[in-house]
Amino acid sequence: MAGGREIKTKIKSVQNTRKVTRALEMVSASKIRKAQDRMKASRPYANAMKQLIGHLAQASSEFQHPYLVEREVKRVGYIVASSDRGLAGGLNNNMFRKLLGEIRAWQDKGVQVDVVTIGQKATVFFRRLKVDMVASVTHIGDTPEVEQLVGIIKVMLDGYNDGRVDRVFLAYNHFVNTMVQKASFDQLLPLPAAETQVVKHDWDYIYEPDAESVLGHVLTRYIESLVYQAVMENVASEHAARMVAMKSASDNATKLIDTLKLVYNKARQAAITQEISEIVGGAAAV
Repeated sequence: MAGGREIKTKIKSVQNTRKVTRALEMVSASKIRKAQDRMKASRPYANAMKQLIGHLAQASSEFQHPYLVEREVKRVGYIVASSDRGLAGGLNNNMFRKLLGEIRAWQDKGVQVDVVTIGQKATVFFRRLKVDMVASVTHIGDTPEVEQLVGIIKVMLDGYNDGRVDRVFLAYNHFVNTMVQKASFDQLLPLPAAETQVVKHDWDYIYEPDAESVLGHVLTRYIESLVYQAVMENVASEHAARMVAMKSASDNATKLIDTLKLVYNKARQAAITQEISEIVGGAAAV
């Protein structure tokens, strides 16, 4: 019964695969709660920074920081946050697909594109494309620190300060809930005007030692907080997407095992029927 043995081998193989997918599902389920807590813990600081920057943008300061000034776009930069590991469904590929559409749109306008990547998946993906990848950082883990991101952020900020890059965007997966993760693209530089801003106030802050130093420091910390928050959102999205993907894989494996068992039983029944027929036929011939 060679056919039966082959089917039993396939059943065993699928069962082993199901053990792996269930284990990965449970690991992601245990990590997602901590990832959500870390993500929510970082949101108040990011929101406070947004509020502060909104106030600074509405103040009528005599000094206009370069981060607040629009200029002609000849080259744009993208900071792309992704995961280090796969098995997360279409989380990374969906974002990459949308990002490629934006990159092609810029290139069609004659605008060059620079990319800095966070995560192994984005690094491997953009190495295969005709895009200038100027910096990358990988293996930041499930509990990333701002210090791990400062280097690549500085690369993009230096490019903007030196005039090599005229606009900077941030691409990441925004965590909506366990079932939904949305690819998001935010403009970092120049800082977009607040939606609620109508006219500037006729007041300003008192800066010590001077407006240039204070604004430069605050705006840099603001950019770092946005990138860090995006990475935290992406980590939570990764665990949620992997948990859902592994659950789906486990369910599909269970269905496949049931189907293979049915095929095996039919093949076994057919073999037994054939053997009985041969015995009855032989007895009749005698």
